[in-house]
Amino acid sequence: MQKTKMILIAAMMLLLSFLICFPIWVAITGTFSAQWELEMNLSPVFAGTEGTANWPLLPAAPTLKSLVEVLLDSPGFFAMFWNSVTISFFILAGQLLVDVPAAWALARFPLKGKKSILNLYIVLMLMPFQVLMFPQYLVLNDLNLLDTLGAVILPAVFSTFPVFILHRFFKAIPHEIIEAARLDGAGELRIFCQIGIPMGAPGILSVCILTFLDSWNMIEQPMTYLKTKSLWPLSLFLPEIGMEEMGLGFAAALMMLIPALLLFLGCQEYLEQGIAMSGGKD
Repeated sequence: MQKTKMILIAAMMLLLSFLICFPIWVAITGTFSAQWELEMNLSPVFAGTEGTANWPLLPAAPTLKSLVEVLLDSPGFFAMFWNSVTISFFILAGQLLVDVPAAWALARFPLKGKKSILNLYIVLMLMPFQVLMFPQYLVLNDLNLLDTLGAVILPAVFSTFPVFILHRFFKAIPHEIIEAARLDGAGELRIFCQIGIPMGAPGILSVCILTFLDSWNMIEQPMTYLKTKSLWPLSLFLPEIGMEEMGLGFAAALMMLIPALLLFLGCQEYLEQGIAMSGGKD
């Protein structure tokens, strides 16, 4: 009975792994497929022709044309790529400057109403973008930031999610270490820089990873606040591609996937710590 149960669990895990990895395999094989093959396989979906779409395990006629085109002959792709890099970098830098000290203060200082502030952070964190979109739009309009990269960067810098996670990491630092540093004459800034940041480094790194993945894949915010296409990030490049450029679309999707995939594979341990802390109890 126990053996049968283990076999069923293993089979379900294999099926789940296949469903998760299949889109990645589609992006890889689609990148190296010829345009005529993509049209033949996917025309029932995109062109509304009769029959059913199918996807072969490997391309019938592998080619590098789409990959070469997106890397060497797509200035729009590179403009959007660097827009995404700029947005992600400044959001990360802003959150490190704003959210890390804020989380430390909420975790270590005896502030009045601290629990109420944390509850407010949780409420704001749970609100979808659609709820906050109109108030943010009005504020950004008053600041003359609409249709600039700052319109996407500024709201993300003051996101509540990093503070929520970092607060838990900082709160887990033993109180005895903080008190010993104070007895040795260390000021609050020195304690924060020499104890808080080093001991909270796993949490800071996990926040950086989660923030990068979120900002790299932003769609709703750029669509709402950016009207000039030259300012669009890479996440808005794919919707502009039609059926006649499906190979280019797959190549662009693969190139967009690579940074996030490499970051995930290299920092998976810290990402898991951040996810675990976000679901823990105070």
